[in-house]
Amino acid sequence: MNKITQLFNIKYPIIQGGMIWNSGYKLASAVSNAGGLGLIGAGSMYPEVLREHIQKCKKATDKSFGVNIPMLYPNIEEIMNIVVEEGVKIVFTSAGNPKTWTSFLKEKGITVVHVVSSSVFALKAQDAGVDAVVAEGFEAGGHNGREETTTLTLIPMVKEKIQIPLIAAGGIATGRGMLAAMILGADGVQVGSRFAASVESSAHNNFKDTIVNTKEGGTQLTLKELAPVRLVKNKFYQDIQDLYQKCPSKEELVQLLGRARAKKGMFEGDLEEGELEIGQVAGLIHDILPVEEIVQQMIAEFEVASKEKTTFEF
Repeated sequence: MNKITQLFNIKYPIIQGGMIWNSGYKLASAVSNAGGLGLIGAGSMYPEVLREHIQKCKKATDKSFGVNIPMLYPNIEEIMNIVVEEGVKIVFTSAGNPKTWTSFLKEKGITVVHVVSSSVFALKAQDAGVDAVVAEGFEAGGHNGREETTTLTLIPMVKEKIQIPLIAAGGIATGRGMLAAMILGADGVQVGSRFAASVESSAHNNFKDTIVNTKEGGTQLTLKELAPVRLVKNKFYQDIQDLYQKCPSKEELVQLLGRARAKKGMFEGDLEEGELEIGQVAGLIHDILPVEEIVQQMIAEFEVASKEKTTFEF
């Protein structure tokens, strides 16, 4: 039993990323049932929709699961109250100051984990009293750190600074990737893109097919002036690049982004005008599989690679 399996009472130190438009109760419960920790992605849900997903998740699994909450949303207070009312035991927070909600959640007996992109923010999260941090490297899909620090360098730098458990994220979709992250100092891993391309993901099949077809170099971090986001290079991405040629104001970028772009792309399957968020590791994802199979593949590969690493000779 390691620190992460102990903290969450799970079999494997694999946490599913709480990705918007991908992470409904079906995905979260499937990951929990497979031995990992499933997370419902509150970022794409109105408060009452979130409540419904929590209730359905409780019926679909008797294992630990949590809710991922980006703190930049306007109805954050309502969301936090729903989490408490529904008896959720684990909350992952992101996109905000961990001091704002950590003590409120901890007082209710909830385990709190905060997502960071640097060792500076990891220390702030530790000082705020969180139980663990997710350190997410530049390779990750969706919203990302401005510093462009890769997982390979971020994990040991954060490990050097904190005493609490550390979860690695960004570019991890295989058992070998999991082993590498843990050798660098992580106690567990958070996996997003691989689970986005699962049968149980709530994303549109068009988006799942796009993940499988995205090759090395097929994504790019952009929109740093607003909130950096890693996108598939589709028509919408190209429209952003064309606008950048004109040295746009922040307002012009906001106007182009408009509303519900991510929903249009990932949930409704508009591959031209939608915002398609996925990690660089998409180049290693070649099929859409049931969650159970994904987890078993990762663990089997992790175990084989663990044995191999002891045979290196110099």
